Amino acid sequence: MQEADLPALGLHFALLSLMAIGGVSSILPDMQRYVVEANQWLSASQFADAYALGQAAPGPNMMFVTLLGWQLAGWAGAVVATLAMIFPPVLLTLTVTRLSANNPDAPLGRAIRGGLGPIAIGLTLASGWILAQSADNDWRGALLTLVTVALMLRTRLNPVWLILAGAIAGMAGIL
Repeated sequence: MQEADLPALGLHFALLSLMAIGGVSSILPDMQRYVVEANQWLSASQFADAYALGQAAPGPNMMFVTLLGWQLAGWAGAVVATLAMIFPPVLLTLTVTRLSANNPDAPLGRAIRGGLGPIAIGLTLASGWILAQSADNDWRGALLTLVTVALMLRTRLNPVWLILAGAIAGMAGIL
């Protein structure tokens, strides 16, 4: 693995943060492409592990970005990655909110609000696909993913129980 280029990482993550409709997890596929495939700073497995650990930790769901930055370049990487994910959307939100308050029924505003839902759903599904490919190294992992998806779609089971079941399966050596 080569050393991470912090300015390039910060710029890439800042640009991605502006497209994080539906949360940071929605841009996971391009984060993985940039960090794993394009720059080879981490392996696909290391990336998936960072995501899983960040999601398991209490706090906002973007904690994995800080962990990812830390894995790439220590504290400096953690700060760069986190700030790159926070500041651009905050500035955009403040600007759009001010403009929307002045003219709430503008056609462009209505169009944007109507289009964000499908975009968020598509980005979230792409993220799930990337994570499944990174984590399912054999038939047991693929089967666990399929069973989990089926249970989520067919039951009202709390996802925490599925996460717990996956953790127990991992600790028992099943996966």
